[in-house]
Amino acid sequence: MNKYLNHMKKLLAILIVLTLSGCKSMMENQTISKANINLTLDSWHKAAANANYEDYFALMADDAVFIGTDATENWNKKAFQAYAKPHFDKGKAWNFTALERHVYFDATGKTAWFDELLNTQMKICRGSGVLVKIGNEWKIKQYVLSMTIPNENSNEVIKVKTSLEDAMIKTLQSKQ
Repeated sequence: MNKYLNHMKKLLAILIVLTLSGCKSMMENQTISKANINLTLDSWHKAAANANYEDYFALMADDAVFIGTDATENWNKKAFQAYAKPHFDKGKAWNFTALERHVYFDATGKTAWFDELLNTQMKICRGSGVLVKIGNEWKIKQYVLSMTIPNENSNEVIKVKTSLEDAMIKTLQSKQ
């Protein structure tokens, strides 16, 4: 019996070491992935600032969705490319730089989501979205751009939006 307990103790020790090294490896992988995601998002924003259409859209998954600040802006990649092309062709798209970013992962490490505060021509905006790992590359699957509104100014903004969005609300409600 004593021989059996010693064997079990050794086995348990090996399992603990393997588990801990697996956790360390997972943390290292997430650190590397987080750095790659930051590089992907920073490169994406830089490509827009440099009006580099090819690089910008190459960082998006084929089935990506871009949701803009206007309630009507919900585009698949192809529609977003059509919208963006004239801006890029003029040599000036948009210039967003991250002020702060948070990145999170699912259990597989192949899907990540993020939120970021951006310095833009619209002042501070919030970007959020989802990236997926395709092969060895992270691709933007969904991006949502929102303008931030200080709480103390919400009523003023609502007044500006009301006349434009009341009709849209009725239209969307009638489709439900």
